[in-house]
Amino acid sequence: MVTAVAIAAVVLVAGCKKSDSPTPTPTPTTPTITAKSPSSNATNVALNKVISITFSEAMDISTINTTTFSLKQGTVAVSGTVGYSGTTATFIPSVALTAGTVYSATITTGAKSAAGISLAANTTWNFTTGSNATGLAVVGLGAAGNYVILAKTAINNNPTSSITGDLGISPAATSYITGLSITNATGYATSAQVTGKIYAADMASPTPINLTTAVGDMITAYNDAAGRPSPDFSELGTGNIGGKTLTEGLYKWTNTVTAPTNVIISGSSTDVWIFQIAGNLTVSSGVKITLSGGAQAKNIFWQVAGTVSIGTTAQFKGVILSQTGITLARGAAFTGRALAQTAVILDGNVVTKPL
Repeated sequence: MVTAVAIAAVVLVAGCKKSDSPTPTPTPTTPTITAKSPSSNATNVALNKVISITFSEAMDISTINTTTFSLKQGTVAVSGTVGYSGTTATFIPSVALTAGTVYSATITTGAKSAAGISLAANTTWNFTTGSNATGLAVVGLGAAGNYVILAKTAINNNPTSSITGDLGISPAATSYITGLSITNATGYATSAQVTGKIYAADMASPTPINLTTAVGDMITAYNDAAGRPSPDFSELGTGNIGGKTLTEGLYKWTNTVTAPTNVIISGSSTDVWIFQIAGNLTVSSGVKITLSGGAQAKNIFWQVAGTVSIGTTAQFKGVILSQTGITLARGAAFTGRALAQTAVILDGNVVTKPL
């Protein structure tokens, strides 16, 4: 005769087996190519161009090599070296490309994701070189490059920040600089929070005219960056650059750009990056912008039509050219220049001018 106790024991054992079942393993996805540089059918490509591919997910580095990623001029293979970082593969030609020539780049199905899944098909695209030996030119800052922070309407700080470099504000007056406990001198001011000098439009000559020139140059630089044609990357990640490795070149977005996770900017000390952003730029708390391969903050330009928001304890690099405003949240660190056509807001930040 089956007792009630025995029945309860069976039910209990069955329940334990059900709850102990392993979680199903997610099915690996097929990797795809999310961006190519130069883009398909691009023209006037620099003769020292680094060819790059960005994948939708991390790849098996052992499968990214000169066999799977190649460059040809007609049927002739171009010698070069292949690298991989983050989700981006690069092909660096051993010699300068030939002017006015069509090249074809190919990535094959031999390239596999970290989970061992191959690309669905070989991908080949063409581009044509121009006549210039060098790539993207830096954005000239003019007199605006004399300042680590330059604003038109306000510089507000919630103490205590540590700022290395000069600050300027114009046409607003000294009273629109708050939270720095400044000490006025002739033609400038100082602050214990600033390793450098502070300038405002109502200070003694020649400060007002110097600031007018700097602000004019800031606007010129913004327009230059915004007007650069023929982007290498358009709408990369539909605006989400988190987890990506960004190689040199011109990037364009018609919407807001976010960085919810870390970003790597990879290139040489002479490479240039220009990011054209029609919306806002938002970097989440704790996110790090890391430079690799010798990339320098002074050669990275973030042209932003909307607001720039750098999250709490984030680490940001580059020259910000903002048409609206720049806000650094508590504890964020910034290496570059904050050049705003309205206000710059600080909150216990470390701000350092680029070398």
